Amino acid sequence: QVQLVESGGGLVQPGGSLRLSCAASGSIFSINAMGWYRQAPGKQRELVATITSGGSTNYADSVKGRFTISRDNGKNTVYLQMNSLKPEDTAVYYCNAGIRTIQTVGVSYVYWGQGTQVTVSS
Repeated sequence: QVQLVESGGGLVQPGGSLRLSCAASGSIFSINAMGWYRQAPGKQRELVATITSGGSTNYADSVKGRFTISRDNGKNTVYLQMNSLKPEDTAVYYCNAGIRTIQTVGVSYVYWGQGTQVTVSS
């Protein structure tokens, strides 16, 4: 069993910063790619950023230069540092990860966190 737990969301003024964290726990053998997605009310869930096990990153055009994704493999945790936040960034943010469990080491399954609310408003 694998669980991803997110933290760090909240209310912030435009131009402010937040750091989201997502820690994976359970019968983990290894973690491949990890990422962050977001979903605003009435809209589709969209990719924000991803990071591979080797540290290669990819960002949505809307957040390039403002957001930074990173990971701590020793803590099975992925982070999203969000700077220069805009009202358009308001959404529920979800982390995900491709994980090989102790029971299924030959294949990665995608797991999702429960989501954390980020609200950017003055």
